[in-house]
Amino acid sequence: MTKARIDARFAALKAEGRAAFVPYVMAGDPDAATALAILKGLPAAGADLIEVGFPFSDPMAEGPPIQRAAQRALAKGMTLKGTLEAIAAFRAEDQATPIILMGYLNPLVTWGFEAFAAEAAEAGVDGVIVVDCPPEEADPLADALEAHGMALIFLTTPTTDDKRLPTVIRRAAGFVYYVSVAGVTGVKEADAQAVAPNVERIRKASGLPVAVGFGIKTPERASAIAQVADAVVVGSALVDEVAEAVDLNEDVTRRVLSKVESLAKAVRFARRVPV
Repeated sequence: MTKARIDARFAALKAEGRAAFVPYVMAGDPDAATALAILKGLPAAGADLIEVGFPFSDPMAEGPPIQRAAQRALAKGMTLKGTLEAIAAFRAEDQATPIILMGYLNPLVTWGFEAFAAEAAEAGVDGVIVVDCPPEEADPLADALEAHGMALIFLTTPTTDDKRLPTVIRRAAGFVYYVSVAGVTGVKEADAQAVAPNVERIRKASGLPVAVGFGIKTPERASAIAQVADAVVVGSALVDEVAEAVDLNEDVTRRVLSKVESLAKAVRFARRVPV
């Protein structure tokens, strides 16, 4: 099914009149078994699509929470291959929820785009976000992914003007990811009023749904963004829950999924008119 899962999910949500909730989790954080339990629990907790990060030693777009998550995962031996194995284990039980793999270019170059694309598709990945892949240089990766039915999903930012936008979305598929704040993840807060016109502009230019991420930590913020975007992505707030649960010796899976439930509920009911 591959990319078709993304298209089908957004079509279904559009028919329901609501935005998607997209949690981000780091593969292998705090360890492989716990991370897999979290991943498997996300759909029941309210995830409509799932972003799975693979740990990388130099995650340049990430703020401290996700940097620390990557370090925890790497320390426990998580790799890109291990990430795909976790996704395959998830996919054995869930054939419907789209999985977006998110990470950095160096491991994919090392693996080889064609070999990576073949294994990612086999594992059940639907789309890939490569934070540091310039759109001008994306064709080889986009070609490899497209040949295996997967989407290469591009990032746009507040500084992506009308002149630059066609270059960024030229090979876009699945959806477009709008980075709502200038800077790294987990630092600033997204503002729905500032986000709305850019979401509309990108949606009109690309013909694709627009997901908004970076700067969304609370149910209230998620609800506000869900009123103007096609999807709401939350990452740092969830990896913070992992870190705090580990520090307090709490049940990591239960704590993360509880946070997911509160955020997903806020997104699900954001557009409902009170009676």
